[in-house]
Amino acid sequence: MDAQGRGRADNIDPADQWVLNPNTGEYELRLTPSAPQSSVPGPRRSDSQRSGRTPRDRTATPERQQGRTPGRETDRETARTPGREVPPQRRRRAEPEPPAGRRSRRPAKKKPKAKKALMWTGGTMAFVLVATGAAAYFYLKHLEGNVTTTDVGGAGKQGFSKNEAFSILIIGTDKRTGAGNEGYGDSGSVGHADTNVLLHVSKDRTNATALSIPRDLIVDVPDCPTKQEDGSEKVVPGTTGVRFNTSLGQDGRDPGCTMRTVETVTGIPVDHFMMADFNAVKTLTSAVGGVDVCVEQAVDDPKSHLKLPAGESTIEGEQALAFVRTRHAWGNQGDLDRIKVQQQFLGSLMRKMASSDTLTSPTKLVSLAEAATKALTVDTGIGKVSTLKDVALELKKVPTKNISFMTVPVLDNPAEKVKATVVVDKNLAPAIFDAIKNDVSFTDVKKKEKAQKDAQAARLKGTKSEASEVRVRILNGGAPAGSAQETLQWLQNDEGVLKSENAGNAPAELSKTTLEYAPDQAAQARRLAAIMGLSGSAMKPGESVTNSQGLPAMTLTLGKDFKGAGVSLTAPTKAPEVDKSTADKVKCAS
Repeated sequence: MDAQGRGRADNIDPADQWVLNPNTGEYELRLTPSAPQSSVPGPRRSDSQRSGRTPRDRTATPERQQGRTPGRETDRETARTPGREVPPQRRRRAEPEPPAGRRSRRPAKKKPKAKKALMWTGGTMAFVLVATGAAAYFYLKHLEGNVTTTDVGGAGKQGFSKNEAFSILIIGTDKRTGAGNEGYGDSGSVGHADTNVLLHVSKDRTNATALSIPRDLIVDVPDCPTKQEDGSEKVVPGTTGVRFNTSLGQDGRDPGCTMRTVETVTGIPVDHFMMADFNAVKTLTSAVGGVDVCVEQAVDDPKSHLKLPAGESTIEGEQALAFVRTRHAWGNQGDLDRIKVQQQFLGSLMRKMASSDTLTSPTKLVSLAEAATKALTVDTGIGKVSTLKDVALELKKVPTKNISFMTVPVLDNPAEKVKATVVVDKNLAPAIFDAIKNDVSFTDVKKKEKAQKDAQAARLKGTKSEASEVRVRILNGGAPAGSAQETLQWLQNDEGVLKSENAGNAPAELSKTTLEYAPDQAAQARRLAAIMGLSGSAMKPGESVTNSQGLPAMTLTLGKDFKGAGVSLTAPTKAPEVDKSTADKVKCAS
């Protein structure tokens, strides 16, 4: 390979080597052949074509009509077939003498050079195919080296499922890490939970909800087991009546403590977390070429250094960070108004990341992958780049018009004379929490979801067996310890379900209580659903299981949503009316 060819190969932008695969809809790494493409000759011509004569032999085989020897592939075909070996160079045939007075269209002396280049190029194809896989592997390993992980133990799930609903807590810390961040955040901060968004994605991917949790919300932080650097575990004692942002960093609390606090406040299971510092906003917005924002009035905030004209602007880097940090430019200059602006910013960022301008640009995609993996700290359950890709692809399935942004309903803290903190509004918040837990959309979704919910509701309609005929095994699948025995005693003593038994713990924890039954047990299932207050979504047509007496029985698995024996588990079918925004709409901050 000459020096000119090497220069081109060495200076290839890695982003230009990612090609959209139309079969999968994903980008794949494709390395270009080492040889300069201009060296490959065009289609071969027959001897008669080169000499300018028309063949007269009507008995010539198709191979001969195409300038080939029967039974032999051309060098060009061999080079174009991946995975096939190039045959050794054959002895060159003598060129026929051109007719007197006429010249060959192509000098014979150039053929050996062209043929040598063609065979050399074809011979590299097998190597290129192997190198492509190796390069992709090493690039993924490079990206994984960018990601920082934290083991949060039992606070989250150990893996990610494409077939289940999932909730990810997105945490923005005020820790001043990274070059250029010296002027931001509290001096010497250990990294508190400054910005918090619980992103819940429904099982059917028709909708998602981004619930913001104010940093100044007064909460009870539970005891928190945390992993130490030496591999041991330390329990950080919980505290009551403190600001939510102290659930991270304070007294050595890790993101698992924040996850546990969210679940304590909302009752919504948190599966994973993603944490970012100030650098994340700067690098992610620059990677996608800026984010579009809108302000009703011109902004000039000396504290955050944000300067924007009225109307729409495209911001990135330092300017984007100033936009999400400022609060003195919005509303009553408080944290709740800043949260609304941050939600609008996140919606715009989602639109930009999902736009064709980003998805069809290998350069932007590679930059985005680099920026995201370097900026994020995640739990070990999603710590692999392949898993993070799966999470992104599942979120991409949700239409932006069905991604709702809202804030936990709050009231001013009644214990304070000078209002600085807030408390959960117990009249409004529970309905929102229940809707999120049960995958109920806050927007109008496709008819497909309505048909699915109608089918679930139909499972409750029909005849019901007598309580004495209901035969069921009860398992604890994530409910508080002792729940299975408590339910058994209640069913037998208060409801007359005598053919019931405690079958111990389920193989795995469930977020929601389920009742599995065989087709011939549908009437029994409807009776137990009425007694327990189960919704149609909890009914799982399936198979019966043999109980301790060798008889077929239904299986009731108490999930994390179990609230106690006799407490109805009926899920909401409609979300409450709330003040919200959606990711598809552009709103101007004010």
